[in-house]
Amino acid sequence: MKKTAQKLTAVFCAAMMIFGAGCSGNEKKSSESTEKETSAATTTTTAKEEVATSVSAKDTEPASVSETESAVPTVSGNVKVEALKGPTAMGMIKLLDDSKNDESTIYDVEVVAAPDEVKNHLIQGSVDIACIPANLAATLYNKTEGEIEVLAVNTLGVIYIVENGTEQIKSVADLKGKTIYASGQGSTPEYALNYLLAQNGVADDVSIEWKAEHAECLTAIAGQEGGIAMLPQPFVTTAQIKNDKIKVSLDLTAEWDKLNNGSTMITGVVVARKEFVQNNSAALADFLAKYESSVKFVQSDNDGAAALIGKYDIVPEAVAKKALPACNIVFISGTDMKDKLSGYLKVLFDSEPKSVGGKLPADDFYYIA
Repeated sequence: MKKTAQKLTAVFCAAMMIFGAGCSGNEKKSSESTEKETSAATTTTTAKEEVATSVSAKDTEPASVSETESAVPTVSGNVKVEALKGPTAMGMIKLLDDSKNDESTIYDVEVVAAPDEVKNHLIQGSVDIACIPANLAATLYNKTEGEIEVLAVNTLGVIYIVENGTEQIKSVADLKGKTIYASGQGSTPEYALNYLLAQNGVADDVSIEWKAEHAECLTAIAGQEGGIAMLPQPFVTTAQIKNDKIKVSLDLTAEWDKLNNGSTMITGVVVARKEFVQNNSAALADFLAKYESSVKFVQSDNDGAAALIGKYDIVPEAVAKKALPACNIVFISGTDMKDKLSGYLKVLFDSEPKSVGGKLPADDFYYIA
């Protein structure tokens, strides 16, 4: 384990910790004493302990939430976790803060800006667990021939249609004859928008001008009354803070639900390399328990979560306070995750097969403890 002198220099950050215990308060000891300490890890003691041996094939059922919060699971080295800057990282903020301030944590959590960066790290094996777009998870599963598993859905739809200075758009059908400025071509925003336009019978009557960045969309509508753009949260809130004429017209998640197609619009999922899943069952159960705890913290303590989100420069605290309720941050695992995600990917596949890597993932794509 590598939490050493660098961690000690960050002790002053402990005063910033808004949440309760998510990771164990166990102190690290040398790997030579592992055998003697393992039996004591499940009892309440005043000493802090940590096991640094690899999980063996003898691991059986995943530990319960109460067990994972009272003992550091066995794992070889630290667990490498990455999240994209945005809603997925916002939902993981408690776990992220623990990784920077708690000496006993086994997780190294980092936030990165580009999906391609996370994708490459997963393929290279330098990251164990990552938060990525839902359709990218399916694409990676196909690209790696089944070496990626989805652990949970962490973000539902975060895409919105906004207008500059008007409120003329009340439904997807109202977009007929309009021009929409959008970014995210070749990814979830494009596939979701095209599907919704087609299902509402206006696919051939809407012009979409694709921009490289969200900021370009805002620039495009800034000078035109009634200009329309498709933007994700928390960028929508950022735009509204800068320009109070920006109004949210449509929540594309709500529009998707109106179709009653048996699926849910999903933006992000948390995935792991299959090798990690197979060899680290206790650590995996511990991670999922702590991640779920982090999501509950974000959902229940808007101000506290926003403070941490601002602290780690994901988005400014003021933006996070306003945006969090619209970011649809969730934790959905097990069969419920499989049902929702498989339905969503089927809709994308039927609309555009390349959106999920050319074919739908098999059942081993979905991790069910």
